[in-house]
Amino acid sequence: MSTILVIEDDPRIQKALHRQFTTEGYEVCLASDGEQGLASCKSLKPAGVVLDLMLPAMSGLEVCKGIKSWSASTPVVVLSAVSEVADKVLLLEMGADDYVTKPFSPRELMARVQAAIRRSQKPVDSRRVSFGNVSADFTGMEVYKDGVLVPLTAHEIKLLQYFVENPERVITREELLNDVWHYTSYPTTRTVDNHVMKLRQKLESDPARPIHFRTMHGIGYKFVRGD
Repeated sequence: MSTILVIEDDPRIQKALHRQFTTEGYEVCLASDGEQGLASCKSLKPAGVVLDLMLPAMSGLEVCKGIKSWSASTPVVVLSAVSEVADKVLLLEMGADDYVTKPFSPRELMARVQAAIRRSQKPVDSRRVSFGNVSADFTGMEVYKDGVLVPLTAHEIKLLQYFVENPERVITREELLNDVWHYTSYPTTRTVDNHVMKLRQKLESDPARPIHFRTMHGIGYKFVRGD
């Protein structure tokens, strides 16, 4: 039986989510603060995490970053009364898989969590994929350049994987925001551009003259394996 970890300090919400997820056959672990939540995540290895943004002592942002640095593939759905776009963008850039604003429907939240879990369980090619002097193992979440491990964030790895799975194809920024960051609307943001810039800096031999991560002006980007 899969476990859902709920990191939430409101007893009423804890009770509602416990009832909703157990009704659907999940085991539920409750944590009332960030430190307890991080410890539970490491010990339980849950199928998914529901994370309140406003927690005592440690913020949801810190908890999200901690979870993703430990296990980038663990789905995290953030729950908060804060609805500003800037907060959503920041959370998604830090690796959160989705964002639900209070007040919310427990059924809708459960559907979002289940969708995030399905995305995380999507079969991934376990072979080491290579291009130029770069090799990537998406199962192990490791990327090497010239045989040296390159530290990438959770979303940098997700973006790289998306490019590798869609070579030689022009991909719009909107498509990347939708498929990699799971945005349902497209606020003015340089999220995609900033992440592509980071991939160039970390993986291209000459970031100023990229071979693999090419800009298609006015449209988006195209990934080219090269020779």
